[in-house]
Amino acid sequence: MNKENDILKWFNGEISLEEIKKRYPQEDFSSLEKLGFYSKQIDIPKIDAQKALEDFKTRTFKKDETKVISLNFKSFLKIAAIFVVMLTSSYFLFFNNTKSYSTEIAQTETLSLPDNSEVILNAQSKLTFNKKEWKQSRNLNLKGEAFFKVTKGEKFTVKTDVGNIQVLGTQFNVKERANYFEVKCYEGSVRVTHNNKTTILTTGKAFRVVDGEIIETKDFYAKNPSWLAKESNFDNVPLWQVINELEIQYDITIKASNVNVNKMFSGSFTHTNKNMALQSVTIPLKLSYKINSKKVEFYNYEKN
Repeated sequence: MNKENDILKWFNGEISLEEIKKRYPQEDFSSLEKLGFYSKQIDIPKIDAQKALEDFKTRTFKKDETKVISLNFKSFLKIAAIFVVMLTSSYFLFFNNTKSYSTEIAQTETLSLPDNSEVILNAQSKLTFNKKEWKQSRNLNLKGEAFFKVTKGEKFTVKTDVGNIQVLGTQFNVKERANYFEVKCYEGSVRVTHNNKTTILTTGKAFRVVDGEIIETKDFYAKNPSWLAKESNFDNVPLWQVINELEIQYDITIKASNVNVNKMFSGSFTHTNKNMALQSVTIPLKLSYKINSKKVEFYNYEKN
C-alpha cells in the first residue's frame, strides 16, 4: 500500500509529484499528472479552512441560535466535495486492477497474460481478471469463447457462468454461449467442474453441456480449434447453436420459425464467405435460405 499512501499524501499536498516519480521510477503517472492539471483549473475561493470549520461548530451548537450556514462553510463544503471527486477518480485510475478485454461480432483478439500465457478470444467474447492478484491466483472470468495456451505455474482457473476449468499448464478451448457450454483439451489435462461434479479431460477429450444437460462427445484429433483458421466446426450439435455462431461471425439475424432448430448438425462453415457458409449449413439439412440485407430466413425445401 506504499504507493497508494504516497498518492494520498500528494492529494494532501504533503509530497510532490516529482518525489512520487523518484520513488517509483517504473510506474506511469501520466494520468496522475492530468488529474493534477485539471484540478488546478477549478476555481476554489481562498479561505482559511480551519477557521471556517470552527465558525461552523460555533454557529451549529449554540442551543438558542438557528442561523443560515455562513458562506465560509459553503466554501469549506465545496473543497471537501472536490477532494472526494478527486479521490474517487484516483481510485479508478490507480487502484482498480481489473483488466478487461472484449471482442465484437466477427472479431478475434490475441492477448498475452502477465505470466506469458496466451489467450485468443473468439467473436463476441469477454475476458476479465485482477492484475494485482495474478501472481497469487491465476483466475479469469470468461463469457463467450477462447483458446488458452497456459504456461506452467500456479493453478490456472477459468470461471464461467456454467462451470469452472482448472489447469496447471496446457492448451484448451472454452465455449460458453447461451444454453451451450463446451471444453476441449488439446494438450495436457483439464479439470472441469459443473454442478459441483468434476470431470478430468485429457488430450483429445471434450465436455459438453446443452440446455443444462451433459452430452456425450466423441474424441477429436485436431491440434487447434477450427475457428483459429476462420472456420467453425461442429460435431452433432443442435442447429440453433450453429445458427448462433453464424450470426456472431457474419453480423446477421437468422429467422428459422418453420424449421426444426433442434435437429443435429455435423459439419463446418467458413468465416470468410457468407453465402458459402449458409450453403454449408442448409444443404446437408435439406434447407434453403433467403437473404435480405442483414436478415436471413431458413425454410424447408417443400415450403418454397
